[in-house]
Amino acid sequence: MKISIITVSLNSAENIADCIKSVVSQDYQDFEYILIDGGSSDGTIEIINKWRTRDSIVLSEADSGFYDALNKGIGMASGDVIGILNADDVYANDRVLKKVAVCLEEGMVDSCYGDLVYVDPIDSGHVRRYWRAGNYSAKSFLQGWMPPHPTFFVRSKVYQRYGGFNLELGTAADYELMLRFLARYKITTSYIPEVLVKMRMGGQSNATLLRRLAANRMDRKAWQVNGLKPCPWTLLLKPLSKIGQYFFREPRAQGSRIRKSSC
Repeated sequence: MKISIITVSLNSAENIADCIKSVVSQDYQDFEYILIDGGSSDGTIEIINKWRTRDSIVLSEADSGFYDALNKGIGMASGDVIGILNADDVYANDRVLKKVAVCLEEGMVDSCYGDLVYVDPIDSGHVRRYWRAGNYSAKSFLQGWMPPHPTFFVRSKVYQRYGGFNLELGTAADYELMLRFLARYKITTSYIPEVLVKMRMGGQSNATLLRRLAANRMDRKAWQVNGLKPCPWTLLLKPLSKIGQYFFREPRAQGSRIRKSSC
């Protein structure tokens, strides 16, 4: 099973080396690494070229934003599975891709996801928030749930069949894509109950609670474009559910469960 990892960067010189090293140090070797840069001017490209491996694919050109760049990467991907790692983020350890491959192969599912921790931008060992995703059910999105997007690995055939990121959804494009895949088209998924990604607080990919509240209109549009109807409380619960992440507690180990996204 070949896994394609996509990282999008723009003036990410401060953290891009850590991101790349966390990918190329994986003990699962059947993967390709696609780096899409939006035309950085701060030395990001030089750092990418320093740390890239022989099998990496690098594209540096102007784009129409983060999700447009991701769509370019998806179009270039040759793997059976596609994962996305933001330039400010790192994989939690060198066994993440192996665990993803085992989960997808043994569970024979279309996708999988895990937990994510937000860490201090200087001290990556200091966890500030713990996003425990939990198991997916048909009612999860109605209850304000979504999986952490950087931990969401999807078979490439799903993108080929149901499309990439909708650029009209702005910062809700990742939410819309996961809603479309899991709730509308009911792809199967499995939860890996451990931290897969560390995300730096304050990075470009982070969204504060206030920003998420302001994005309510786009979240609502994500349901509308898919012909789905949220509950009256769904879009309120979505940002409110993040509050508990600030009062995290390490979860006990548990077996991964496979859930079909059927209603």
